[in-house]
Amino acid sequence: MAKKKREILVLNNVAQVGLKRFPADAYSVVKESKDPWAILVRSADLHKHEFGPSLRAVGRAGAGVNNIPVAALTRRGIPVFNAPGANANAVKELVLAGMLIAARNLAGALEFTKKLKEENLEKTVEDGKKQFAGFELPGHTLGVIGLGKIGSLVADAAIRLGMNVLGYDPHITVESAWSLPSQVKRAGSVEEVFKASHFVSLHVPLMEKTKDLVNAKNIELFRSGAVLLNFSREGVVADDAVLKGVAGGRLRWYVTDFPSPALLGAAGVIALPHLGASTGEAEDNSAVMVVDELREYLEHGNLQNAVNFPDAAMAREAPYRLAIANANVPDMLGRISHALGKRKINIHNMLNKSKGDMAYTLVDTDTPVTAEVLAELEGLTGVLAVRYLPVSE
Repeated sequence: MAKKKREILVLNNVAQVGLKRFPADAYSVVKESKDPWAILVRSADLHKHEFGPSLRAVGRAGAGVNNIPVAALTRRGIPVFNAPGANANAVKELVLAGMLIAARNLAGALEFTKKLKEENLEKTVEDGKKQFAGFELPGHTLGVIGLGKIGSLVADAAIRLGMNVLGYDPHITVESAWSLPSQVKRAGSVEEVFKASHFVSLHVPLMEKTKDLVNAKNIELFRSGAVLLNFSREGVVADDAVLKGVAGGRLRWYVTDFPSPALLGAAGVIALPHLGASTGEAEDNSAVMVVDELREYLEHGNLQNAVNFPDAAMAREAPYRLAIANANVPDMLGRISHALGKRKINIHNMLNKSKGDMAYTLVDTDTPVTAEVLAELEGLTGVLAVRYLPVSE
């Protein structure tokens, strides 16, 4: 009897270069399924989606996971993967474009040119261009809030353009710190960045503490005529605040990738239609990264770039593997080991990682794990999900 293929439900247009990395003999990539093994999305809203009992993982071909009910999936022991950094270069280039559009008044200049008539064209151009005189970037200060992959690339590019860069990120990772150019000056607070920068670029995730990061209270801290760039998330900037800042001259421009009803047609606002990751290269990179993450988890239980689980990877050294998602509570490893040991199942290798309230354990054994053992492990208090991954699976 042919082995049933693993169904991967794809709810958006995901690049084929990624989808083709699912081997056709083991996976079935479908657009409809009531109970898939995994779900792959870009922007589809899953908050009201009914997840079947067979679901093992969700993958987002991009960075943000606001469209995915991460907390609910975590309670079921289901990891949510994303593709951080896959679209970083695309976003970096758009930020640079936004700075240049603002510095050189290109938005207004383009509108002016669209309205030109053939009659007296040369004179009209010469007389009109004066109102669009701008400035060059070298010597100006760019403040970067959020120094992950994108923020670091933006900082590096700005330095190469001759700008001074002031960076702020209280939660910077070791990896990001290593990749950050040494010329970046460290700021002690968001407020310091606002006060000192000619341009401020936001690169933070949307969460409770970053919601309305730019608000009506702190908009007055910006230096007069500053440019604010938001290619991060819509909710990190309060629309009423930037409109107030533009009207009062505190902001010269607000450049954003997130148009809203309040911003449409507003003076001093340059709104783009969410183009951050809209390049063929970024879409390919994101698809390849998240598909590889899903396969590694489905086939071997290894975790990388799951927003709700710790990174955890262990090379196969034995034919039988258990992958256990559990609450990060005391004596969990002891209870797992006891359940195996009392049935003479030898543990060849074990890995345990934790992230906040979540923990994850990989166990390789020298002999098969019976259904009875699996049932006992699933019944342990704090265990959210148990997967049995023999090499032959």
